[in-house]
Amino acid sequence: METTGVTDPGSAILNAMSARSSQISPQRLLIVMPTWLGDCVMAGPTLRALRRLFEQAHISALIKANMRPVLEGCPWIDRILTIRPRRKGRSDQRRRGPLRLARRLAAGRFDTVVLLPNSFRTAMMVSLAGIPRRIGYDREGRGFMLTDRLLPPRDQHGFTPIPAIDYYLGIARYLGAEHPDPAMALAVSEHEQCEADQLLARAGIVAGGPPLVLLNVGASKPEKCWPPQRFAQLADHLAQKHRAVVALTGSPREMQILSSVQRQASSPPINLASFGLTLSSLKAVIRGASLLVTNDTGPRHLAAAAGTPVVSLFGPTDPAWTRIDFALERQIVAADQTMKGIRFEQVAAAADELLRGAAVKD
Repeated sequence: METTGVTDPGSAILNAMSARSSQISPQRLLIVMPTWLGDCVMAGPTLRALRRLFEQAHISALIKANMRPVLEGCPWIDRILTIRPRRKGRSDQRRRGPLRLARRLAAGRFDTVVLLPNSFRTAMMVSLAGIPRRIGYDREGRGFMLTDRLLPPRDQHGFTPIPAIDYYLGIARYLGAEHPDPAMALAVSEHEQCEADQLLARAGIVAGGPPLVLLNVGASKPEKCWPPQRFAQLADHLAQKHRAVVALTGSPREMQILSSVQRQASSPPINLASFGLTLSSLKAVIRGASLLVTNDTGPRHLAAAAGTPVVSLFGPTDPAWTRIDFALERQIVAADQTMKGIRFEQVAAAADELLRGAAVKD
């Protein structure tokens, strides 16, 4: 078992790379993807780096079924495997799920697996699958199940904040990638673009019309959400000052907060969730938008990967963990670490700046 101490995943892993890692090239490589949307997008540069490093290998990516659209059209993998959702009403599902998935992976005859998530469960799953070489960070007490253990940096307070892009690329550097490109990219298939075009047509949004500004008002936790009344105020501002078409993005389970923004706006924005927005169509919609204003959540990373200007709002979360170095992003971080601490004037000014830049570019 190999253990590599890491002080900076951006460079130290390469300096400490073992002779074994530089000599062995996988023939059938499995990459286990992260759980969350933004993390999956930030894993893209690592997929690209591993493809360039192992050009002849067959590369598969394992991802949750609801995140599969993130990888659709990705040129760096040969196959997408999905983790199927648990069936309702099956009391034994939690116990049998990892075993069933391990059997599926064993049938893939993978010789190497790269674990991007830190979870104990993923390490157990690939160990049960009998994959000979298992590479990942030694977190969550799972080190004994890894053949190649990477140690993330720590200080007296715990793990040191590292941007997820660099964290994942640390594994690629460990395996031999030199100066991997950290830029994110978003692949949109013809089918996904067609789905988005049909969605926008149903919503009455005409291609080639006024600038389309998207407001992503939800998040995984309520404390990460900017107040609906301020999003409503911003929607009115953008419609009046820029004559923009303002639309809301979100999932069906976020319908309550989406409706709240609509009710409080003088010029109600279009709720794309009510027209059947999916992750597949969201990719293309964001790519074609002039601006996205979002809480700290996955669509932020989709926008950056697509090259769409984005205003990102941070309250209780530390931007250091998800730094993306995107020139067309404006981050607004609440001084009091609450979303209420972000003023409307701050967000409006950032949006105005980016929209003026987009207008000059056009």
